[in-house]
Amino acid sequence: MIGFIVAGLVIGALARLVKPGKQNLGLLATLLLGLAGSVIGGVIANLLGTGDIFELNVLGFIVAVVAAVLLIGVAEGLAGRRKGAP
Repeated sequence: MIGFIVAGLVIGALARLVKPGKQNLGLLATLLLGLAGSVIGGVIANLLGTGDIFELNVLGFIVAVVAAVLLIGVAEGLAGRRKGAP
């Protein structure tokens, strides 16, 4: 469980580094988006037959970072929409 949390934090941090621009996300948001990306990466790697959902492998890690980048973009879009609302 602790390894899963650490992996989520690392994936979230890498996703924030990969995504251009400044993100207004705290540590908790980075962790949660990294965990979500990690689960998505594990599921896709499992569907491709490269490993189990919670097993660390290269393809799952890469997909997890890409998924976390996309999730950060969605989170920024939702946060920006809330700020622009009257």
